[in-house]
Amino acid sequence: MSYDHVGPKNQYPGVTGPLSLSEPKAHDLELTTKLVEALQPHNVFESEAELNHRMEVLHKVNILMRAWIKDVSRQKNNIPDNLIDTFGGKVFTFGSYRMGVHTKGADIDTLCVAPRHVERSDFFKSFLELLKSQPEVKDLRAVEEAFVPVIKVEFDGIELDLVFARLALATIPDDINLRDESLLKNLDEKSVRSLNGMRVTDEILHLVPNQETFRMTLRAIKLWAKMKGIYSNSMGYLGGVSWAMLVARVCQLYPKAAPATIVHRFFLVFSKWDWPSPVLLKPLETDNKLGYPVWDSRVNPSDRFHLMPIITPAYPQQNSTYNVTQSTRTIIMEEFLEGLNVVTHIYEGREEWSRLFERSDFFHKYKHYIVLKAIAEEEDHYLEWKGYVESKIRLLVGNLERNPIIKLAHIMPSSYGPVCESEGQYMCKWFIGLVFSLVGAEPGSKVDLTYDIQSFSDVVHKQAMHINLYKEGMKVEIQYVRKKFLSHFVSPQILNQGRTRKRDSGRLSSGSTRRTSTDNGLTGSASSTTAAASKASNPDAELIKTVIAVEESEAAQQSGNDKPSANTANGPSGPDSESMQWNASESSSGSAAVSIASREDDLEDKSEHVVSSPSSQDSGQDAASKRPGSPFQNDTPPKKPKDLDLQVPGSPMQVDEKSTSTSSSLTSVSTSSQPTVSSQNQQQQQQQQQQPSLSDAAKSASKHLDHLASTELPDLTSPQPIPSSFLPPLKNSIKLKLK
Repeated sequence: MSYDHVGPKNQYPGVTGPLSLSEPKAHDLELTTKLVEALQPHNVFESEAELNHRMEVLHKVNILMRAWIKDVSRQKNNIPDNLIDTFGGKVFTFGSYRMGVHTKGADIDTLCVAPRHVERSDFFKSFLELLKSQPEVKDLRAVEEAFVPVIKVEFDGIELDLVFARLALATIPDDINLRDESLLKNLDEKSVRSLNGMRVTDEILHLVPNQETFRMTLRAIKLWAKMKGIYSNSMGYLGGVSWAMLVARVCQLYPKAAPATIVHRFFLVFSKWDWPSPVLLKPLETDNKLGYPVWDSRVNPSDRFHLMPIITPAYPQQNSTYNVTQSTRTIIMEEFLEGLNVVTHIYEGREEWSRLFERSDFFHKYKHYIVLKAIAEEEDHYLEWKGYVESKIRLLVGNLERNPIIKLAHIMPSSYGPVCESEGQYMCKWFIGLVFSLVGAEPGSKVDLTYDIQSFSDVVHKQAMHINLYKEGMKVEIQYVRKKFLSHFVSPQILNQGRTRKRDSGRLSSGSTRRTSTDNGLTGSASSTTAAASKASNPDAELIKTVIAVEESEAAQQSGNDKPSANTANGPSGPDSESMQWNASESSSGSAAVSIASREDDLEDKSEHVVSSPSSQDSGQDAASKRPGSPFQNDTPPKKPKDLDLQVPGSPMQVDEKSTSTSSSLTSVSTSSQPTVSSQNQQQQQQQQQQPSLSDAAKSASKHLDHLASTELPDLTSPQPIPSSFLPPLKNSIKLKLK
């Protein structure tokens, strides 16, 4: 398999020029061959027969689409019969299938383009009925209220996601080019969003110097992301188009490199990326002729608060990672560092590629978990309810993140079915791992998560009733579970997947200090808020600085040695360099009435405890900066924790001792905290909170964030009560006691 450069000489796409034009060495080609062999067992390649079957399904859908447009045209009063056959209509593909990186059994993202007299309401009514009448159709459901409205269907064994776009044209020619921006004139926003999927896919393929290298690298990165549980746009991680753009950017920097080299450079570049500097495949367009909203932090203040912006290359440019939260960015950065460590070992001959594709150790990583169950009584209701609840889970993660005592809320995107028959047939579960921030918490403090949980349940049921989705028997159950009791919720086969990775206290194989995600700040200062805008205004210069620094480090390590060294992963060391290591050494009692950990739990804690740096335990900034006004640096005044200062009787974060001992539905947990913070550190922390240093620009930005518009926030804060008759009672209150 050859990976020679096929692009035009001396003309390379991207916001900067290439970092290296070196041809691949024999060692790189050998590792690429081994990479392809390692991908084979994971069903990332389809046979010729399977590819032909997909083509046949798409051809049938295209025929149905054109026939449906003719039927709709006949029903319109002003459409002459002699013009019905000329209206056309066409089905396009986008996403992983169009890029050529789809896996076995993967769905096909499909765009249905119709002329102007065919309306969206026709698509979700008459075309939906037409699909129901087809014998090949299974699991048909429409999600009309989604950000990009979609019909999900399984057609002859192939899953399809059908989106609709109505162009302002009288007819749809067969040779239409959707990359033409003039086609976006006079379109509704939903049609623009639907078209954007294909336009972005084609633009990405146009901007990579070598499509064959890009495809092979993207297959590897997507498999790695899925195995590590960080592949889901709706859950706050990165979706397929975001991973594609990250790979495409590295391909632009190394246009002649082999796929194995691109994989290594991928982890090297993005483990050091200075977020929230945006990832761009081409410069931002300053001329917005059509007036659609585009991402530009130089113009839009709200865009400066996106944590991990990856900007689509097609007009109108959007941030594909809008849903990323502080927790999910922390998890993604941790996996970048772990991936860099593994690929470095592969280049050194100490590991095989299979090590990179091991499953996540999610069920071994934490001691505390939240279990979210979606339950329905009928199969049709279950499919609809499951998809709806899944789209709202990020709201629950957001509620937990806003709790000052919670340092990290790690959602696993995969859902799991019932373990035994007693759980019911139509039920699925999601798991959220929790890490508590005990810095600054007083001994004996009590944490009540019931308010966070109940508000999420209220929003889910309220919106379901608002869109007429709620049916009798649909419910959500949320409860707390300790790690040792996960076997009651997940099968042993799943629990045994993914070995527990040995955390190395922020050290890579060479002994250099690992940079963690706090280096670039989960929480922000005024200076970085302004810096985010300036970086976006001059992306070329900032990107050059980033990648040149990477190359200099690489060159220094390769002097006298062709193999990359683990030292290329060096990050800035300092008091905060290890502050996000996993230090969840809490243990919890099995009984609701027990408040003292047993000796067995203590031994379990010692055996599973991960060594964390003193800075992660003693730094008051980490706790004080929780829930900031800006997501960039460390000086923005945080929201005041409810449980540290003015405790008000009846506050959601305060638990009454008597009610705790008498409540039959209470799940009480005792956690052994980190070493107690000294009173001097607490005083310093309070002084930092009381005397923030902010510029006027940062104050206004922070004020803007507090009032930032969101499609979800009105539901979270809505004073409208929900009829209790429609809401199933919460199964358990979730309350924890800190020793």
